[in-house]
Amino acid sequence: MPADPAQLDQDHLWHPFTQQQGWGEEGPLVIERAEGAHLIDVEGRRYIDGHSSLWCNVHGHRHPAIDQALREQIDRMAHSTMLGLSHPGAAELAARLVAIAPPGLSRVFYSDSGSTAVEIALKMAFQYHQQRGGEHARRTAFVRLREAYHGDTIGSVSVGGIDLFHATYRPLLFETHAAEPGDAADMERILDKIGEEVAAVIVEPLVQGAGGIIVHPPGYLRAVRELCDRHDVLLICDEVATGFGRTGTMFACEQEEVAPDFLCLAKGITGGYMPLAATLTTEAVYEGFLGAAEEFRTFFHGHTYTGNPLACAAALANLDVFEDERTIERLQPKIELLAELLEGVAARPEVVEVRRRGFMVGIDLGDHDPALRMGHRVTNEARERGAIVRPLGNTVVLMPPLGISAEELRSLVAITADSIAAAVASAAPGSSVAGTAPPVA
Repeated sequence: MPADPAQLDQDHLWHPFTQQQGWGEEGPLVIERAEGAHLIDVEGRRYIDGHSSLWCNVHGHRHPAIDQALREQIDRMAHSTMLGLSHPGAAELAARLVAIAPPGLSRVFYSDSGSTAVEIALKMAFQYHQQRGGEHARRTAFVRLREAYHGDTIGSVSVGGIDLFHATYRPLLFETHAAEPGDAADMERILDKIGEEVAAVIVEPLVQGAGGIIVHPPGYLRAVRELCDRHDVLLICDEVATGFGRTGTMFACEQEEVAPDFLCLAKGITGGYMPLAATLTTEAVYEGFLGAAEEFRTFFHGHTYTGNPLACAAALANLDVFEDERTIERLQPKIELLAELLEGVAARPEVVEVRRRGFMVGIDLGDHDPALRMGHRVTNEARERGAIVRPLGNTVVLMPPLGISAEELRSLVAITADSIAAAVASAAPGSSVAGTAPPVA
């Protein structure tokens, strides 16, 4: 008989962002198949994918156009390096990304995750200033936002600001300057003071995802762009989470007509099918790396699977689906429906605040004893009711696939509301299960 995958998991796997002691005390939920907006476990039970399989699935699982593109590509070639070689998919995808990106972004450097996309932007910004020389060589500092999250490699952690995730590694990190999210005056104060030392400012435009869906006030991104221009500082926009329709436009930057110097993309770039990331930058930055071989102005950075042909094929098909199905246009009424549905959730006594931009939602349950693990309680209650959600502490995050139907969206929000009520009730003093930790999500 085939080995039990749940037992193999408990015997051998180490899961990300998971306290394995708790995980080992419960049987894991093993997903075997997926279809549209649903995940299906080994026993055939269906769950609405309420977080787009960690914010990356766009049009739904097993979309026929993306499936077919991968089948056709695998019949041609699965992988070839881009060190010294190229291939049609990478070249075409670069051109199409440039065509839909904010104006001025003309060059594409591929990698394989959001963290590496950010790492590349940081290194490019630093090296660019060093190679300009003179007073620019002083530009070695970076400004980031408090409660920022840009990935888990050392450079991206250095510009992160979530102590729970990052504090342990502080001795390994380079120093950065933290600005208050959404506070243009604070950013102005920092750049007025040390602007001549700053290589780049990095932000998640409009919404800080892993910080708990922190929504910036209108005009903030535009103000940061203007401050960067005033101080000759490069602007890095990390759209790993916000890109590909999550905020209601293809890229969040569009909503304030901001063109950054670097645009970091991943997650939804392949529709949620394959690992792929891209760092887009300007011709000015690109030209700063040109020179004779003996000048050593090359950007010495690369990944084995840079521009993987299968991933590029998925990404090209993803962009085709955006166009053919008018995904952004058809998303607008669903955004309006989601806003209406969340009004009832926000009015519930268990909910402190609902924060939303487009299809990115954070339902804040307020302060609770960490031992209660309120967010995980909600996760497990939702699971019992047929939906997969994932919390950030005591904030329940909803970020469904853009292709979710109106009926499925209604079900997801209703399940979430019921799950919040049940989770809070189960943790109340006198409850028969109060203080009992649910399984780790």
